[in-house]
Amino acid sequence: MLVLAIAIFLATLAFVIWQPRGLPIGFSALAGAAVAIAVGVVSFSDVPTVWDIVWNATITFVAVILISLILDEAGFFEWAALHVARWGRGDGKLLFTLIIVLGAAIASVFANDGAALILTPIVINMLVALRFSPAASLAYVMACGFIADAGSLPLVVSNLVNIVVADFFDITFGRYALVMVPVAIASLLASLTVLRLCFRKAIPRTYDMGLLGDPTAAIEDPLVFRAGWGVLGVLLVGYFVADPIGVPIAAVAGTCAVVLVLVAARRPTTLFARPRSPADADADADAVADVAAAPAVLTAGGSRPTPTIDVVSIVRGAPWQVVLFSLGMYLVVYGMRNEGLTDDLGDLFRTFSDSGSFGAAYGTGFVVTGMSSVANNMPTVLIASLGVDAAGASGLPHQLMVYATVIGADLGPKITPIGSLATLLWLHVLDRKGIRIGWGTYFRVGIVLTVPVVAITLLTLVGWLTLIGA
Repeated sequence: MLVLAIAIFLATLAFVIWQPRGLPIGFSALAGAAVAIAVGVVSFSDVPTVWDIVWNATITFVAVILISLILDEAGFFEWAALHVARWGRGDGKLLFTLIIVLGAAIASVFANDGAALILTPIVINMLVALRFSPAASLAYVMACGFIADAGSLPLVVSNLVNIVVADFFDITFGRYALVMVPVAIASLLASLTVLRLCFRKAIPRTYDMGLLGDPTAAIEDPLVFRAGWGVLGVLLVGYFVADPIGVPIAAVAGTCAVVLVLVAARRPTTLFARPRSPADADADADAVADVAAAPAVLTAGGSRPTPTIDVVSIVRGAPWQVVLFSLGMYLVVYGMRNEGLTDDLGDLFRTFSDSGSFGAAYGTGFVVTGMSSVANNMPTVLIASLGVDAAGASGLPHQLMVYATVIGADLGPKITPIGSLATLLWLHVLDRKGIRIGWGTYFRVGIVLTVPVVAITLLTLVGWLTLIGA
């Protein structure tokens, strides 16, 4: 039965990645779960167990992405990008650094998918406005894609897999931040260093500041823009306050999302500003990419039409398929757990924990990195979490394996294009912009960038967690 469970997982994963005829990822995952239940590797009694693991993560993720999409329509991120470009003072290397920092900041608050899908098209339009060469543009675009995942370590909400691990091992928002914020800073510095070295010849020395527009002109809806700052403040404070009193972070994120939706929909005209075509509703992933890929005016002297925010399209375009995907895919993974695969992985992880702190961190981290790169980080993180749990370790080795799982699932996907859904959607956005990155090119760059960053990040984890204690 284990072979059958693995076969169902691989078939489901193939449908999720390739999406034949535009088949939404949630439907593919649910179909895989239905097959797993039909053949007996998963039972109906497992459904509540899996839902209890994934509901908080998926609802929080959808809410955060919805907030980011509304703020994007209001001009929030374009405003930030233009300020960053001005802070660069015409220095191409400084601009490269600042864009990476901006990407990490967006990823930390709005999740990796938000950073990849929202920042990338804005940066592309900026590069066109600044008349950068194709080689230079590729450097900045690759930096945006890489930092979206590399910058998603610091908070529980920075990546869907972070929420899954935190919920699975009952890690509070505050404890997670205490451990991972310093680790995330090390990851950011390592990523910045590796990206600068990798693209040192392509980054232009200077750029013309006169080609940039006024950041204030980028704001399409001033009220939503101002409300966004308040919502973000409440969101971050709420995460820390809600956890100790037993309020799920999904409630905090969901409430903030509803408030921002109501603010954006305050005028009747905003509800029907831009009707969606039938093709836009084919897949939620495509809809997210369409919203993120909306053109932005970044050149000097640009003008915008009368500001309207199409709330209906944004709500429809939120990644609702991820809810179905999480439940369906994790049921498929749970089938492999039922057939003993995660127990075998637990034996491997137990060997790592018995070899000391470095073995626990590096062994687990690189195994999860490899699994994420070839099997996608979403199913990998549950398999790995079940394996860490089955290992039965305690104390510092256990904590190192838990957080190493996060690092491997956040950073490991950057080795291959199929490592994360965010990367697949990012490539989709690039393709719509006329920028095509072959899988061979991506892999050659991805492995050079990812391996040293994972190694440095895991080293920081060992040192910091040893210092503060488990």
